[in-house]
Amino acid sequence: MHVSPEPPAAPGLQELPELQELGVVFDHTAVAAPRVRDLLPIYQGLLGGTFLGGGDHPGGYRVMQLAYPGGGKVELMEPLEGSSFFDSFFELTRGRGGVHHLNFHVRDLDLAVCLLTARGYRLHGLNQGDPRWREVFLHPKEAHGVLIQLAQAGPRDDADPAPRLEDVLAGRGWNGNGVPSPS
Repeated sequence: MHVSPEPPAAPGLQELPELQELGVVFDHTAVAAPRVRDLLPIYQGLLGGTFLGGGDHPGGYRVMQLAYPGGGKVELMEPLEGSSFFDSFFELTRGRGGVHHLNFHVRDLDLAVCLLTARGYRLHGLNQGDPRWREVFLHPKEAHGVLIQLAQAGPRDDADPAPRLEDVLAGRGWNGNGVPSPS
């Protein structure tokens, strides 16, 4: 008696590739505080971070990145005057701030979103408006209380020199609003 083979099963979740198989790379840890100047003595002074650049984000916050030997980076963040961007974060941290998110770069953000959605992960903050930086966040409830940012960096115009630390603190970094960071 001849038994016909079973048809191949539809791919299940276990057959979907993991993000690591798609080239996910850890890029930086972001630390937020009400005043970025309070973070500099530790991350730049004590730990020896080298300033890479920074500026103001339209979402209502100022950022700057520091690099360390071996390739590690830390992004320092503070709210801009009148911004409510960090309100819930500072409420959770009792106004002190702390580690805000971990950033991982992916080669294909659309594929990463599809894979995570297919696995049932809750995502938020999908931002595809700027081809130079597309991002989505894995909800902290999905990652044991840690906000994970997945980003696909696009082409950048490197013709403009990176601002100096003093420029960013004075509000004259990329997209600067001209308002200095609080002293």
